[in-house]
Amino acid sequence: MENTQNILVNHPMQSLEWGNARTAMGVEVIKIESEGKLFQMTIHPIPHTPYAIGYIPRSDIPNKSTIKLIKDIGQKHKLVFVKLEPYAPYSDNGEYSISSHPLFPEWTQTLDLTPSEEALLKKMKPKTRYNIRLAEKKGVVIREMSTDEGYDIFEKLYFETCKRQHYRGHTPAYHRILWNHLKNTQSHILIAFFGTVPLAPYELLIFKKKIYYLYGGSSLLHKNVMAPNLLMWEAIRLGKKSGAELFDMWGSLPPEYSDSHSWAGFTRFKQGYGTQFFHLMPSIDIILHPILYKMYGVLHLIREKLL
Repeated sequence: MENTQNILVNHPMQSLEWGNARTAMGVEVIKIESEGKLFQMTIHPIPHTPYAIGYIPRSDIPNKSTIKLIKDIGQKHKLVFVKLEPYAPYSDNGEYSISSHPLFPEWTQTLDLTPSEEALLKKMKPKTRYNIRLAEKKGVVIREMSTDEGYDIFEKLYFETCKRQHYRGHTPAYHRILWNHLKNTQSHILIAFFGTVPLAPYELLIFKKKIYYLYGGSSLLHKNVMAPNLLMWEAIRLGKKSGAELFDMWGSLPPEYSDSHSWAGFTRFKQGYGTQFFHLMPSIDIILHPILYKMYGVLHLIREKLL
């Protein structure tokens, strides 16, 4: 039986399991119910100050009464501002303060999973379809290993990829806690093998008839067998078998992107599967202390330049 919180929210990051994972990480989690919707906010103290920042990821768009409620709660917790990154189509209505330092990209790519597998293959770009068939012919095998053993393989390849690509992500402890809280409900591990060698893993979430690409990694070994292409196809098939009607590939450049951008490769990779670009609401800041907010913005900019 689905818990009450998950009935009220529309994204895994707002789910009860995700909130419990954040609590297990030592992060304070506040649940705000307003007009039949729930907004799960995490509290992040600003070091060496009595202040903190609130964060509400992938929620509904709050209306004016909800924003007032968020502000009231924020004042009690000495929040400088609350960052919201709604999971909703882009709307430029001028009512919100757009953040200059977002955490999520505004764009993602989605794939309608309701057509048949044959129709989905036909919709793909020819090169993608060819690479899927090539991987099958070369003997690449995709296994679902939604177990601790599978997670260990995922974790190793994921952090190897982060190091190789100079990506500053979350810590191993963060990922492990998240896995432990989602593994029996939402999280699935798919791994591409060439013989006994794991070449590429995905951690996927399935929530409310949607499948989400959460994290992925890859090996530098046997790149010629095109394992990631077959892995993504099997992720699509897993979504269909699980009753998902939409695949959200989590992040992307906008449609008119530059080939020189560091994200161009995976944006083009996702495009190959016949996806649609989807423009999400931008990052929104609800400002409670304007002067402190400006100071935070300056310090954040300096930090970004130094790292």
